[in-house]
Amino acid sequence: MELLEDRIRRDGRILPGNILKVDEFVNHQVDPELMVAMGKDFAEHFKDLGITRVLTLEVSGISMALTAALELGVPMVFAKKISSKTLSNDTYHSKVFSFTKKIEYDIRVDKRFVTPDDKILIIDDFLAAGQALHGLIDLCEQGGAEVAGIGIAIEKVFQGGGKIFRDQGYDVYSLAMIDHFTDDGVVFFNEVTQ
Repeated sequence: MELLEDRIRRDGRILPGNILKVDEFVNHQVDPELMVAMGKDFAEHFKDLGITRVLTLEVSGISMALTAALELGVPMVFAKKISSKTLSNDTYHSKVFSFTKKIEYDIRVDKRFVTPDDKILIIDDFLAAGQALHGLIDLCEQGGAEVAGIGIAIEKVFQGGGKIFRDQGYDVYSLAMIDHFTDDGVVFFNEVTQ
C-alpha cells in the first residue's frame, strides 16, 4: 500500500535492533484517515471469505482492525493483555512474547467471541518473527474457529514470520513489506523484487 509506505518513509524512525518506530501515525498517535484506508484495503482483499469477526491484540492493532471490521460489516474483538475485573473467567488464553519489549504476555479472549461458527480475520500492526500471530491463532484454535486470513500493516520480511505462516497455508496479506533497513532508511520488499 503506497500510502502506508510513503508514511513510513516520511515519519517512521529506525531504532537499534531493527525496530521501526511508527508512533506518529500507527501505535501511539493514530492517523484516522490512514486507518480508514488500511481498513478498506484489508476488507477488499478478504471480502469474499465469509469473515464473521475480526480479531486483534490490544492495543496497536485495534484502530486498523476496527476500520476493517466496519468495512466488512462484522464485529471486532481484541484479545486482552491486561487483566480486567470485567473480563469473565470463561476465556481462552495464550502466551505472546513481545520482540520490542522483551517480555511475555498472557493474552485472553472471552469464549463467547471466538466460536466454532466463526471465520476470523486476524489483523495486527506488525509481523516480525510471528509471536503475536502464534498466540492469536492459538486462541482461534482453542475456540474451534477458522482463521480465514491474516492482515498485517507492516511486515518485516527479513525476520521470517510471514514465511512461516504462508508455508502453513495462511493467506497473509501485508500492506507494507520491509525487506531490510539501511543507513538511509527503509527498503521495501517490492523495491527489491521488481
